[in-house]
Amino acid sequence: MLDQTQIPPKYAFYMGLAVSIAICSTAGVIFLGSMFLKGGFTDTAKASAPSLAAAAPQRQAPSPGNQGQPDEPVAGPVKAVDPKVDHIRGDKNAKVFVIEYSDFECPFCIRHHPTLQKLVEEYKGKVAWVYRHFPLSFHQNAQKEAEASECAAELGGNDAFWKYADKIFERTKGNGTGFALDQLVPLAKEIGLDEGKFKTCLDSGKYAQKIQDEMNTGSTAGINGTPGNIIWTKDGKTQILSGAVPLDSLKAAIDPLLK
Repeated sequence: MLDQTQIPPKYAFYMGLAVSIAICSTAGVIFLGSMFLKGGFTDTAKASAPSLAAAAPQRQAPSPGNQGQPDEPVAGPVKAVDPKVDHIRGDKNAKVFVIEYSDFECPFCIRHHPTLQKLVEEYKGKVAWVYRHFPLSFHQNAQKEAEASECAAELGGNDAFWKYADKIFERTKGNGTGFALDQLVPLAKEIGLDEGKFKTCLDSGKYAQKIQDEMNTGSTAGINGTPGNIIWTKDGKTQILSGAVPLDSLKAAIDPLLK
């Protein structure tokens, strides 16, 4: 064996470099193998590189909102309540109105519907409820159900609208297709409307634009999900309450307006 003292300095340098590379390479192989077995690189990739699913636009589902905490004031003008156009439950001359922008297939709207029914009953003549349409695009049947409710109103007036709306909310399972579209005409017959005239109205699509217009007024005011509630008074006081608001939270927003 060659004595280390006999190795020229230049050769000693290159031999040391070669040994270092070999050691590092061995350690690298061991590290890579360990990470592979533990799934470390898989987790890192998930954390650092966007997947195809994450990159694709995602439709957001409706949320329960902030459970009754007042949002910021409305973003834009609120369309005034008009008894000739709006569907009003309660006294049309009430001091306070709750304008609800709603979707017949929204799970949170289903939960919210009985709350607003109780609100109107408890405030007898002081608070009224206005229903406006806001069918979400990812709820497949919601648009046609909204049109159907308008046909019910055309044939039977305000009372027929509310009867029809109540029945859908009682029976739908929500999430888009909870109430079958082939049951819209039979439901109209069930509440006493002319079946043939109702079908003609529904098939015509004549109320699609009205529903779009109501969605536009809601968006202008700051509604971006369902249910979206606007507390409104004739003297111009307005406040948005997002989501399936508990009854007590609605009362807390309304009571100061009644004093």
